Amino acid sequence: MSNPHMESQADHRIALAVRGLSIFFGSHAVLKNVTLDIAARSVTAIIGPSGCGKSTFLRAINRMHELNPGARMEGQVRLFGEDIYARGVEPVVVRRRVGMVFQKSNPFPTMTIAGNITVGLRLNGVRDKRILAERTEESLRMAALWDEVKNRLHAPAISLSGGQQQRLCIARALAVQPEVLLMDEPASALDPQATQKIEDLIVELKKDYTIVIVTHNMQQAARASDFTAFFYLGELAEFGPTTKIFTNPAQKRTEDYVTGRFG
Repeated sequence: MSNPHMESQADHRIALAVRGLSIFFGSHAVLKNVTLDIAARSVTAIIGPSGCGKSTFLRAINRMHELNPGARMEGQVRLFGEDIYARGVEPVVVRRRVGMVFQKSNPFPTMTIAGNITVGLRLNGVRDKRILAERTEESLRMAALWDEVKNRLHAPAISLSGGQQQRLCIARALAVQPEVLLMDEPASALDPQATQKIEDLIVELKKDYTIVIVTHNMQQAARASDFTAFFYLGELAEFGPTTKIFTNPAQKRTEDYVTGRFG
């Protein structure tokens, strides 16, 4: 099922236009004046040392940081031209359009595999069993999990392996048909084989989705992303095509980081 918001394959539109984004927790600026454009139907990797604002940036794109009572933002984030922080825009609507997958897989433990997929749809008022079944299969296929679980959809989600649980969380995010998928270190807790499956999945999903991934794994960023943003001390230090960032960066500190000299 195609997403009504999705663009044609040849479209080079900007999915996310970030302008002068600063995020404060109390008086402390975690992000400082970040400006960049994230292309539709591409994978953008966010890299940088721990504590440089990567995850905060990701959470600002779907207004998750607002769950922290001390947080405030300055600047603008536009999703396909629409200001997601405009007055009257509900965070829950933004989060439906911008899905999130976390570092630690977090399937709902009391729910079945199928129940995890349909929970967001049910919250959005979908009750038709045929639609729920179709979307369950579709989402699990997109997450490369269908063949592994199709005969046990009513088993507990926590009966799956760690790698399968993470793909289930990706399927759950895809079920509500977001336009953008954010991933915060989605493979950091997984073994190399499960990590490979997640990376293959990311490359496959960009045919239909805009993906932004935070990763500490430089090889993963180099393999899976089209563009790379290097964050340092809360600022966007460098941004460009991944091949350029990894082979011919403009800044010495970028080169030092991607070659493992610090971080």
